[in-house]
Amino acid sequence: LSPPSPVYDCIVVGAGIQGSCAAYHLAKNQRKTLLLEQFVLPHSRGSSHGQTRIIRKAYKEDFYAHMMEESYELWAQLEKEAGVQLCRQTGLLLMGPETGKDYQLMKDAMQRNKLPLVILNPEEFSQHIPNVNLTGGDGALVDTTAGVLYADRALSAVQRLFQVLGGVIKDGQKVTDIKPGPVVTVTTAAAVYQAKSLVITVGTWASKVLSPIGLNLPLQVLKINVCYWKEKVAGSYSVNRRFPCFIQLESQEASHDIYGLPSNEYPGLMKVCYHTGSETDPDDRDGQTDRSDVEILKRYVSRCFPGLVPVPAVVESCMYTVTPDLHFVLDYHPAHRNIVIGAGFSGHGFKFAPVVGKVLYELTMGQVPSHDLSPFRIGRFQPHAGSAQ
Repeated sequence: LSPPSPVYDCIVVGAGIQGSCAAYHLAKNQRKTLLLEQFVLPHSRGSSHGQTRIIRKAYKEDFYAHMMEESYELWAQLEKEAGVQLCRQTGLLLMGPETGKDYQLMKDAMQRNKLPLVILNPEEFSQHIPNVNLTGGDGALVDTTAGVLYADRALSAVQRLFQVLGGVIKDGQKVTDIKPGPVVTVTTAAAVYQAKSLVITVGTWASKVLSPIGLNLPLQVLKINVCYWKEKVAGSYSVNRRFPCFIQLESQEASHDIYGLPSNEYPGLMKVCYHTGSETDPDDRDGQTDRSDVEILKRYVSRCFPGLVPVPAVVESCMYTVTPDLHFVLDYHPAHRNIVIGAGFSGHGFKFAPVVGKVLYELTMGQVPSHDLSPFRIGRFQPHAGSAQ
């Protein structure tokens, strides 16, 4: 008989950015940790792949602004430990109807939290932001500390640091069964593992993994078409020309935000995306072929970004796992205190990963979390959530 496998302090299921950061914090605090991933790493089937994400403090909610304060510090620390650049400051241009609720709330929150911002009046807009048509009636401001996060690079850096700290990663091992108890038993096709506690960060697979252990969260999985648009003049929207990231609130074309990042990862192509998509099954996402979002973007790009060819040159796929209020889920399983869940990052969680990982570690250890988690509790979804009888 093979010797019984060790009992870990913690098993983290799901090696996307949130799970990898949670595992990193566990290992950093001397917890014997196993990180399990269903796909062979690296992979592009989830929500953490791709080269870039926006990092910003501009949020309507104070609790996000406060979490981002710490997240910036933790990203800087990770950069130092890993010896690679993970962030690049570009600023974030925020545009939206001056009288619109979202723009006003965001501006108010930034001023209230004393975040560095520059308000651009329409007269000086084109001097500062060339090749963009500001919609009449739209206000514009810049979150100067914002920028680009190098996502793929960040994910592999965090996983590498976790292993340097003694953590174990086993990829290509899909979890087939979880048995709660004082010691949790996790079964994959390859082996059976045990741990005193369990962190579940499985992204779009959350419902499939949580419902067998009696937890049904109102999560919706959306397929996002990540679109890249060719510059008519190479470099005109480039990160090297100090072109910022942007978010367009309440555009004429769309009910959801449109966002973009300067041309960088694909030279000569700028990433501009619609912040929602069509419902899909994470195991069958390529069967979802709805392109109505691309049509919205074509209209927006041709109206507001005259320097881009208004047909996407590259379209990639990503997935969002969306909660009804677009806030995350960071909580214990209602029936099992040693099972902790991070889910529902709703397409805006990547930038928070180091602080989310820290909070998941604190929950696992039974510590008082360093941030107020009331916006992220499972109880807010009652009566849907809770244990299935």
